[in-house]
Order: sequence, then C-alpha cells, then structure tokens
Amino acid sequence: MKTLDELRQEIDAADKDLLDAFERRLQAAKSIGELKRVEGKPVFDPEREQLKLDRIAALAGFESKPYAGRLYKEIMNIAKDLESRPIFGVLGKSLPHTYSPQIHSLITTDYAYTIIEREEDELDELWAQGRRGVYGGFNVTIPYKKTALQRCDELTECAKNIGAVNTVVFREDGTSLGANTDVYGFKYMLKSSGIDPAGKTALILGTGGASVAVEEALKKMGASDIRFVSRTGDINYENVYETCEEANLIVNTTPVGMYPEIMNSPLDIAKFQNLEAVADIIYNPSCTRLLYNARKAGLKTAGGLKMLVAQAFKASAFFRGARDDNDAEASVNEEDVERVTKLLENKMKNITIIGMPGSGKTWFARWLGTNLGMKVVDLDLVYAEEYGETCAETLRRDGEDVFRERESKIAREYLGRSGLIISCGGGIIVRKENHFPIKCNSLVIYNERPLEVLSLNNRPLSAGHGVEKLYEQRKDKYESLADIVIHVDKKDSREEYLNEALEKYYEATCS
Repeated sequence: MKTLDELRQEIDAADKDLLDAFERRLQAAKSIGELKRVEGKPVFDPEREQLKLDRIAALAGFESKPYAGRLYKEIMNIAKDLESRPIFGVLGKSLPHTYSPQIHSLITTDYAYTIIEREEDELDELWAQGRRGVYGGFNVTIPYKKTALQRCDELTECAKNIGAVNTVVFREDGTSLGANTDVYGFKYMLKSSGIDPAGKTALILGTGGASVAVEEALKKMGASDIRFVSRTGDINYENVYETCEEANLIVNTTPVGMYPEIMNSPLDIAKFQNLEAVADIIYNPSCTRLLYNARKAGLKTAGGLKMLVAQAFKASAFFRGARDDNDAEASVNEEDVERVTKLLENKMKNITIIGMPGSGKTWFARWLGTNLGMKVVDLDLVYAEEYGETCAETLRRDGEDVFRERESKIAREYLGRSGLIISCGGGIIVRKENHFPIKCNSLVIYNERPLEVLSLNNRPLSAGHGVEKLYEQRKDKYESLADIVIHVDKKDSREEYLNEALEKYYEATCS
C-alpha cells in the first residue's frame, strides 16, 4: 500500500497537470473570442456547448463520470466570460518573448489581453477592426510606433510633447486616442529606486525611441544637464570619459547587455568620479552587467522591469476609460505596481543552487522543480552533453584550467536565461568571471551541508585537495553570492534531507 506522502505527491503531480491544461484551455478560449469578434460571430453557441458536454460524458473515466459534467459547465462559464470581455493587446511584427500579457493579467481581469502580430500591410485592416469595436486598443512596440502616431485621431499631451505613441485606445465613436506611458514608467523607475535627478548631470546612452521618453522624464524631474552618447555623435563611446566625466547619473537605453549577450556593458563606470546612480531600461536579465558593476561600486541603481510594469499600469488605465495623462496616472496605485513587479520578477528569475560538491544540489534542484513546476537544468549534465565527457574526466585528463574555461562558457549561456532551476557545479564560484552570470537573473541558494555528508564519489578535486581545504577556500564566496542559505544537518535518508530543505526554502521565500 502506498504511503500518505506518496499519494500526496500523486495529487500534487495531477494538480500541476490540471493547471497546465487549464492554462492552455483559457489561452485557446481567449483566441477563440478574438477570432469570433473578427468574424462577427456570437460568443455563445448553445448547440456546440451541449455537443461538447455530451462528448465529455462519453470520454470520462469511471471515477470522473459522475462529476465531469459539473466541472465542464463551470469551465465553459469561465471561458464564455473570458471570450466576452473587451480585447486589448500588444501590437508588433514578431513578439515571441513579450511579457505584456502576463503583466496585464496581473493588473486586472476587466479585459482580455492578447498578442497581436501583424505585417505592415495588415495595419489598415487592424485599425478598421478597432474602429468597429473588435479591439479596444493596444500597446505598440517597434516597428509600429511611428505609424501608430500618424494613425491616431487625437494625442495626449505627453504623446504630443515627445512625438511618440506606445498606447492606442479606440473610443465608442470609433476615433482613436494615442498616448505615451513610457515617460511615466521611467519616472516611476527612478523614484521608486531612490534616484533623484534634480539639479544633476545626466548621461543618456543611445538615441533611439526610448531615449526620447527618458529625456522628457529627466526634464520633468529637474535634471540640469542632459547629454546623449551614441556611436557616431559628438559625444561617443571613445570621448565620453573626457567630455562627460562630471556625470552624476547614467541611463542606458541601448540593447547592450540584454540577453543573450549578458556579459557586455556599454561603459566603464569606474571612470566617472562624480557618478551617483545608474539606470538601465533592460529588464532581461533583471540585473545587467552595467547595473551589477554599479551595485558593486556602491551606487544607486534602477532596473527596467519597474519601468515596464509601471507603464503597463498607466496603459491599463487608458484601456479602462482614463481620458488624459493626469487621469490615467492618478488611477495608478504604486503599491500595486510594486506587487506586480515582484510577482513578475520572481517568475522571470532563475533559482540557482550553489554549494560544495556532493552536498545534494542536484537532488534539491529536482525536488524544487517537482514542487514548483519549473524546468531543471543541471550544469554538470549540460557539460557532459556539450563536451561528450564528464567534468571529472576533463579534470583528470586536461586539468582544472581547461575544465573551468569550459564551465564558464556554459554558465554564461544558461544563467542568463529565465524561469529555470539551475544546479551548479561546486567550484563554479572559484572564477570571479562567473559571479555576475550567477547573480544577473537568479535567486541564489547556497545549499550548505555538514562536511561529513559530502560525497567524494567521482569528485577528483574533493578527493585530491581534501573537503576541508576546499570548503575553507570557497565558503566566503558561497555566502557572499547567496540570497538564501539553506542549512540541513545530517539526515537518515535523502527524503528527510529534501523535505527539510524544501521546508526551509518556503520559509525563506514566503516570509
């Protein structure tokens, strides 16, 4: 007979499958609602609904048959509610990695939010659909911001001032209002991070569309001197250290440092003696190399996720009826912005586990993956797949330097990704160059175990140098990189160790 824990694990696994299927079903229902609007079809089809219920009754197993009809009637009611809501979305040419649907689903359930991918020759029809009420409006991304500006019947004051639209709303009379929410988003990003540009010299890296919104925000916040750096401008990346050495605030609006090129940084901030703060509108990774260096130097920093979420809240206010910029901004609750930012940050970040060789990192990662429903990546296994041999085999044949170089390459590739549980090799912290990849997009857990429980099996460095010596060399690095330290004493079984580690994880992350 199965134990109570085993049966509970079966239920947990079944619940995960149900939630995954429910998520897919709701996404499909939302798309069906959109398509029905486009084709002018009614949301509710009673004949099809009854046919579906009859099919469910025929397919149901003997345990679920008495309850399947009741369950699916409720699911169908939820789907009809979703399909009936006004439709908004994010408009672009190709949007494989947008976070906008997740953000708007966390902001409100007043409308459905979808991805609207269109070619340029499809925009006339899209605007016509908006005027007919198929879409209530959309957020606009590159490359359609200029055409959105030109197509709008009216612009808000902010959109007029900077000549850029990133939010479009279709009103009841079929006319369109164009707004800009990036200025508000950037102001919130600085303010919530304790950065005040009033009376300061600000340096904006990049001269693209985002830089215009940043410049307007800095003006509104009282910056005394605003300068632009570009590759070919009067101030460029060669002479900026001489021409702008007095800069107090640096803002990056370029894609330099964005995933997957996470190791890049547009500037060497150590060369600015009066620098007080650094902001980066990139949100993937959550901490760019530029921000990481600034934090290490003790400067104030602000990352782009706050801007992304805050501007979405203002856009949502327009979607729900705000008439102008003041009306939209007054309806934004900053506590809600912080709440959604934190939720999204936790979803985007990896959970990266470090610790001594043989401490149980791999098993803990798998245990977390099962309980949190997240994909698990073991960097030692990735190494074996990449190089056709285990870490231990490389160490024995080629030595530690060759192994560490290869390990660092894999670290850069995987640690910059999002939403993974990553088990690292015990010595990944040895090389300083790996510290930034470990920290850039991860909640870092140090899995600390008593030295006597550490396995030496197939671990040449532990066996050769001695566990105690390795621990003394690495202990401070583990602790300095960790956001959470989970210590579990010696246990009689792996299951006892894993259960206590998981309990301590929840204690640390849910408090």
